[in-house]
Amino acid sequence: MTHTYDVTGMTCNGCKASVEKALSALSDVENVEVDLNSGTATIKMHKHVGVDALQNALSDKYTISEKDTKNVFSSTQTVKEEKSELKQLFPLFLILGYILIASTLLNIKPWNINGFMLDFMGLFYIVFSFFKLLDLKGFPQSFGMYDPLAKAVPAYGWIYPFIEVVLGLMFLMRFQTNIALIVTLVILGITTFGVTKTLLDKKSIQCACLGTALKLPMTKATFIENAIMIVMAIFMIIKTLDV
Repeated sequence: MTHTYDVTGMTCNGCKASVEKALSALSDVENVEVDLNSGTATIKMHKHVGVDALQNALSDKYTISEKDTKNVFSSTQTVKEEKSELKQLFPLFLILGYILIASTLLNIKPWNINGFMLDFMGLFYIVFSFFKLLDLKGFPQSFGMYDPLAKAVPAYGWIYPFIEVVLGLMFLMRFQTNIALIVTLVILGITTFGVTKTLLDKKSIQCACLGTALKLPMTKATFIENAIMIVMAIFMIIKTLDV
């Protein structure tokens, strides 16, 4: 069942992330989508959760109440209102496609697999950090919902986009690439662990891979995206050791 509620007290994307995180933590809540512009929260539940329980999950800054319009129960209405997963992930696939094409063109004559991988990882970090920096205030809270280190050390969420910028430049400039590869394995390994746990727990939360500017769901595509980078980093480290 899906219900839509009015939420007051939200002023920024950070507030939006806080509300989504608090409501998503409730055991009977399957998915939470907060619209900052309309001040509403659409909550998909395994079984009905009362307004009092929802309010108790939020800080005193926010007030949640039932909308005057009727709640959405019909599966037909839900299907019409919800975007398909593929459509939601289209921006991610489009960006990855552009990065793939650019990396290929940069190394096609003559073909250089090492250069392709380094350019792919460099462009990946630069492009993805750009979207995170568009809303630096809201990103840390969204990121902390699934990344274990960002959850334990909030400051890590604030500096993570800048870490991506530095790593991207290191790969593109071929500067200390071995260090960049090791750091990639560490930070993406931590994030992938959190993504895997979220998927196994079947929690539906917003993915922060492209920041909060683009609303993307946490899906297997997020896992695959990180896995590709990890496999590339491992491949390059092995090649370096062989040399």
